[in-house]
Amino acid sequence: MKDIIIVDCISSGVNFIRDILNMGYNPVILELKPDSDDVKAYKQKMELEYDEIDCLYELIYERETYEETLEFVKKMDPLLVIPGSERGVVLANKLAYDLDLVGNPVANLDAMTLKHKMQKKIAKAGLRNIRGKRISSAEDGVEYFENKPFEKVVLKPVHDSEPANVRICSTEEEIIENVNDLFTRKDIFGKDIEDLIIQEFIDGEEYIINTASNNGIHRITTIWKYKKVKTSDGSYVYDALESVNDLSLGEAEMIEYAYDVNDAIGIKYGAVSGEYIIDEKGPVLVEVNCHPMGGHLPVEFLDKVSGQHETDSILDSYLKPERFLEKRKEKYNMKAYGALKMFIAPKDLMARSAPIINIAPQLRSHYGTVFEDLIANERFFSKTEDINNSCGLIFLAHEDASVVSEDVKFLRSVEKNAFNLVLSEESDEIQTINKNVIIEKLKLVIDITEKYGTGLLITDQHVYDVGILQVGLSDMDDVKGTFDFVLLNLNESFIRRSDEITVDIIFDIFSYIKVGGVIFIPDTTYKYVPGGRKGVEALVKSLNLKIEVPPYGMKNAVIASRIK
Repeated sequence: MKDIIIVDCISSGVNFIRDILNMGYNPVILELKPDSDDVKAYKQKMELEYDEIDCLYELIYERETYEETLEFVKKMDPLLVIPGSERGVVLANKLAYDLDLVGNPVANLDAMTLKHKMQKKIAKAGLRNIRGKRISSAEDGVEYFENKPFEKVVLKPVHDSEPANVRICSTEEEIIENVNDLFTRKDIFGKDIEDLIIQEFIDGEEYIINTASNNGIHRITTIWKYKKVKTSDGSYVYDALESVNDLSLGEAEMIEYAYDVNDAIGIKYGAVSGEYIIDEKGPVLVEVNCHPMGGHLPVEFLDKVSGQHETDSILDSYLKPERFLEKRKEKYNMKAYGALKMFIAPKDLMARSAPIINIAPQLRSHYGTVFEDLIANERFFSKTEDINNSCGLIFLAHEDASVVSEDVKFLRSVEKNAFNLVLSEESDEIQTINKNVIIEKLKLVIDITEKYGTGLLITDQHVYDVGILQVGLSDMDDVKGTFDFVLLNLNESFIRRSDEITVDIIFDIFSYIKVGGVIFIPDTTYKYVPGGRKGVEALVKSLNLKIEVPPYGMKNAVIASRIK
């Protein structure tokens, strides 16, 4: 069985493994040398990537020198050597070239990986490009800014796809501050950043165009569009990524331009995940990334949305030219609408849980949820300040575009109004219960709710001399049937439980309401739910219940009805 080697098999690149096995070949991961001095942390990071692989593969390691790595790989006599990520592009293509395997000419590597070189390459081909310059000091950046008619510029490393290292500046002071800060950081290869690109800022709609190529013939696999929002401090961050199923004005021209970019860069085989902007002048390249699109996109999610999952199409471009060319004849036809909601952390925080993990599956288009730091037992989340710096992801897919749109809108509302339902912060505050005050409030609510019919009070504090069935949380399983209204008074129960369990308990309680029935959730309960009142309202909306207009005389209570 012939080996196919994937260099730096991470993120969506792990999808190669099963595809290679399904084609009858042996998948081999070539792990790169640690990109930092903390070897232990690097190994743990790589193990987390490999945990996503659910089938057999072989693992080998980069040697100290390129020559040693080449000799080691040569003895394996592989069929292909391909990149699984941005960090793997240079080594994969060099190995393929020196082993006389199918791949891209090494003469094109600079244009494939260095941002200023790819812009120069497309300019030479007569294509629109983003004006810019390579700089090695803050003084260089200020001088360039002074002599160009740009209101804003973008700073980013020459060879880096890490969004946290991309900065937008509109003043000389911001340029100096950000250049000096970036020179204290490392790029995705673990190397000190010593050179930067300063470019004009292009303001427009942003896209990702994914292509696969066979002998210089290109085929579109998927197209995605970014949704951005402006934060309170003026920076732009990515809010969502949505599939482009039908082309809008100007997008067909962008695709033609993307083909021309691939030709100008010199792409012969494999993947390009290109980033583009359309403004009033038309399309322009931001950068090409010659590997599968990132984002840890699951195979099944991509199959549901597009009928293929990039890595299978990429392998076809190398191994099955006839199939590749047949697919190229087909119309671009997405199977469903897809989106990624990227959550924006409003500040640095220590999280004890992510209740949204339990809430999101209630959405009609929900496919999956990822909060990597919590999975890795890292509870610290940095404030989302940079483009695409997300604290978590939710994958959405549905045949109806309006369903996906409504679910993105709902998640955006939760993020804005009840962020504790996304990430619940750790707190040193000790919550106390005043039972007498709670009981007096409940009596007032019970007086108002009696007119709604037969009711059920689920409560942590028993209320005497009232005509309503009362049960504690532990006795709920003994309750049969549904009710005209349910009154919820849980506080001690929630203090003792995790936020995820609290959410699940509330969802279970909603099942006791008849169609047309009502649930009352006063502050004696919602104060102890992540996000407070708005958090409870978000739970109500996630189950497609209706938030009712409060009647006169009732305050501090969420009232919701089951409409179907």
